Amino acid sequence: MGRGRVQLKRIENKISRQVTFSKRRTGLLKKAHEISVLCDADVALIVFSTKGKLFEYSTHSSMEAILERYERYSYAEKLLTGPEAETQGSWTLESSKLRTKIEVLEKNIRHYGGEDLAPLNLRELQSVEQQLDTALKRIRTRKERALQEQNNALSKKLKENDKNTEQQNVGILLSQPSPQPPQPPRLVPLAIGSGSFQGSVVTREDDSTQIHTTSAGIMPPWLYRHVNQ
Repeated sequence: MGRGRVQLKRIENKISRQVTFSKRRTGLLKKAHEISVLCDADVALIVFSTKGKLFEYSTHSSMEAILERYERYSYAEKLLTGPEAETQGSWTLESSKLRTKIEVLEKNIRHYGGEDLAPLNLRELQSVEQQLDTALKRIRTRKERALQEQNNALSKKLKENDKNTEQQNVGILLSQPSPQPPQPPRLVPLAIGSGSFQGSVVTREDDSTQIHTTSAGIMPPWLYRHVNQ
């Protein structure tokens, strides 16, 4: 007896459904790759799981290029339906383009975060790696520039603080009174003979007194003897 046709229906068991989805998804991606290689066809495959996770496959042309080609083809067909459908078709096309761009951006974000990399081929992985390397170089360049700007600002602030401190020190020195010079010893005037003399009396510890004299003229010799007696 021949094998009967298997009726397709939803798998009720959640675990079995997930296992079947994983197996069938892998086989579907494999079949898409085979038909693109064997028949030299542009193939774009998009699969969303029940949780909303995206799985996709595209040939050497990018997914976005294939979708744009599909949109142009669909738009050309809609133009043949008449002018009434043209406005509605343009809005539908624009909405479809926006949704496609959003999906592509979300996909790229997941790829940049290291997620959903299994469907990517070697060329696509190299493209993601190159984009990440370029982004890292830009980030490092901007980081170095920010550090340099911060160092320059700190250096400028330190110079301003040093200048303010120096000005404060100069102000303190200028505000202090200058030291007074020592006062000369007080001279006792002596009136001896006809000359005009000045002398100073100095008392020693042995109660002896010594007189130092100065004059504007020459002291007579007899005055030396008189003073030293």
